[in-house]
Amino acid sequence: MLVLGIDTSCDETAAAVLSDGRCILSNVVASQVVHARFGGVVPEYASRAHMTMIVPVVEQALEQAGVAFSDLDGVAVTNRPGLVGCLLIGVSYAKALAYDLDIPIVGVDHIEGHVFAVRLARPDVRLPAVCLVASGGHTELMLVEDWGRYETLGRTRDDAAGEAFDKVGKLLGLEYPAGPAIETLARGGDPTAFDFPRAMMERGNLDFSFSGLKTAVRYQLDDIGRVPEGAELSDFLASFQQAVVDALVAKTVRAAEAASVTTIAVGGGVAANAHLAKHLTEEASRCGFETIVPPGKLCTDNGAVIAAVGDSLFSRGVRDGLDLSARASR
Repeated sequence: MLVLGIDTSCDETAAAVLSDGRCILSNVVASQVVHARFGGVVPEYASRAHMTMIVPVVEQALEQAGVAFSDLDGVAVTNRPGLVGCLLIGVSYAKALAYDLDIPIVGVDHIEGHVFAVRLARPDVRLPAVCLVASGGHTELMLVEDWGRYETLGRTRDDAAGEAFDKVGKLLGLEYPAGPAIETLARGGDPTAFDFPRAMMERGNLDFSFSGLKTAVRYQLDDIGRVPEGAELSDFLASFQQAVVDALVAKTVRAAEAASVTTIAVGGGVAANAHLAKHLTEEASRCGFETIVPPGKLCTDNGAVIAAVGDSLFSRGVRDGLDLSARASR
């Protein structure tokens, strides 16, 4: 089955063609640079950019896959959660395409897409598994009992991990998105140089909180009286990054222990952070767990994971009608 996957949930226009739920024939992502000067995504600009990019991105995906529109067997599109104006562009295009080609359409949960990155990376993954989904808008611990069957074990009560990276980056004058810049600048820094909090670390609690960490960073900058530079900046960012990683790793391992699974997986844009991947893998191994970290191109927003979810839904007989709607929340 050839499935076209489309994602326009935030500030990237993505389309991919997947064959038989496993083979990625193409995976095209167009990132929007317009938001950098604002330090975050401007929804109106994002939706307008999607209107401009959706047609050429889909056409490029089909060209790279070596298939025609008429070869497609179904279209899967992110319809929740996300910026509703952005979602509407992808959903509207997908519905028009499904109608014109007379092929089935299915709406996909963006968070489930991040989970399916694990399946694309490791089709033989042993389930059940605990999956950490960490991105700019979401931080969630999920028990993956089977594909399509999940239980939420914990989630952030305020800022997501990726959001904390971006907000701290803005305080320091770094360009959006700040995650890659922080990871680069933190290399070689001393992660113990600044004492930043690890919130909600009490035993038995699997939720996260990063708003207090962001506030602590701001107060520390007020105490310093300037933006750090050079080695001091590396120490500052290494300490901040370590505070985020410590919370994510500790809660993920704790969740795996409580759920009595043997496998830990991670998905979402923050999963592309090599420091997180290294520490999670090391701690999980020390505690006897196997760890699966998908390639970075599958962790960030993309159409391949949406197509993978769509293929799974189609195989179970799930279809949506042309009244499919976009929803900001799940």
